[in-house]
Amino acid sequence: MRTTDLSTTDYNSYYQPYIEALGDVELMDGLKTGMDQFVNQIKNIPEEKLTYAYGVGKWTILEVLVHLIDTERVFQYRALRFYRNDKTPLPGFDQDEYVPASKANKRTRESIIKEFKAVRQSTIALFETFEEEGLKRTGMASSAKMSVGAAGLIISGHQKHHQAIIENRYL
Repeated sequence: MRTTDLSTTDYNSYYQPYIEALGDVELMDGLKTGMDQFVNQIKNIPEEKLTYAYGVGKWTILEVLVHLIDTERVFQYRALRFYRNDKTPLPGFDQDEYVPASKANKRTRESIIKEFKAVRQSTIALFETFEEEGLKRTGMASSAKMSVGAAGLIISGHQKHHQAIIENRYL
C-alpha cells in the first residue's frame, strides 16, 4: 500500500499532515527507511540539546523521542486489532499525560535509540504479516474510522513530522 492508495475516509483529518509529510511512499519502505533516518538524526543531536525545549510548555527532544515510541505502540496495537477484525471501538490516548509520566529526561540517548529500534522492528514484523486486502480493513479509534494501512502510514508520517520539528525548532 502507498500513501496515494489512501482515501481521506481511511483516517481522521487530524492525521492529514502526517500523511502529507510522507509524500508518495510505500508503507513498508516508509517504516524501514524511516527507522534508519531517525536513528541517524538522533545520533547527530548534540548532547546539550537533548533536554532543550524551544518554548515554555514545549517538550524536550528526549520527550519528543519517547512520545514517538509511545505513539507507535498505540498505532501498532490499533492496526493489529483492526486487521484481526476486532470491531471494539478504541479510545484515544492523552499524549500530554504520557510525556511527563515517561520520565524521558532521565533516560540516555542510547536507551531511547534501543527502544525505538525494538518497537520499529516489531512494527515492521507485524506489518510484514499483513496481506494487502487486510490493509483496507477499518476500525474505530478516538471516535473516528481508521484503516490498518492508514495506521501504518501515520506511524511513518508522525515520525517524519517530528523529525522536521526537531530540525527546524530545536537544532
